[in-house]
Amino acid sequence: MHRNLKQLQEALQLPFRHPELLRQAFTHSSYVNEHRIGNHKDNERLEFLGDAVLELTVSEYLFEQHPERSEGELTKLRASIVCEPSLVGFAEQLDFGSYVLLGKGEELTGGRTRPALLADVFESFIGALYLDQGLETVRSFLKKHMFPNLPGQGKLLTADYKTLLQEHVQQHSLGSIEYKIVDERGPAHEREFLSEVYLQEQLLGRGSGRSKKEAEQHAAKEALETLKVKVHQPK
Repeated sequence: MHRNLKQLQEALQLPFRHPELLRQAFTHSSYVNEHRIGNHKDNERLEFLGDAVLELTVSEYLFEQHPERSEGELTKLRASIVCEPSLVGFAEQLDFGSYVLLGKGEELTGGRTRPALLADVFESFIGALYLDQGLETVRSFLKKHMFPNLPGQGKLLTADYKTLLQEHVQQHSLGSIEYKIVDERGPAHEREFLSEVYLQEQLLGRGSGRSKKEAEQHAAKEALETLKVKVHQPK
């Protein structure tokens, strides 16, 4: 069910000076395609901007919070926060899916709960908030709704298996890595992807997940196990 964006502003205690920006942030391309009459804009450009704003603000936060960490550790920690599974979690906590304007087809196939869509909406909301009220308001929003909810404060939140695999392959000059999505299963609102990862055309691992990125991470994890690479899990 679609909810009114005024309700969202009230819930967040964050009135927008330009409500049209907030509406654009929650407008999916499928809605624009079905409503060609009127000046509707989808959220893809705001998503692009929001991604950059998140990279900056999360980098600032980690830089201040972890003075002891190296550049490489901070990069991995940021990647574990500004990634699809993490952003989906924040969007779900804020019930963003209930506010998205969707086309009928996307609505019927469970678009409101699709991980990639929710992550995109979170990024586009950040982009809209930045344009409407500036970087300081974005920082305040993240300090209230994002940073306190990071699991495993001070640790690497999740292992980035794809990066670890790529680093191992490059370090030992083993060749090139290729990921393939070989299957999609289940209804659209509970889609499961199956990924395979190859090293020089040799199958190293398989993995499944609710998004292509998650499936590739699980495939990379299995590939690391195949190559007998030890992975230090975050505590």
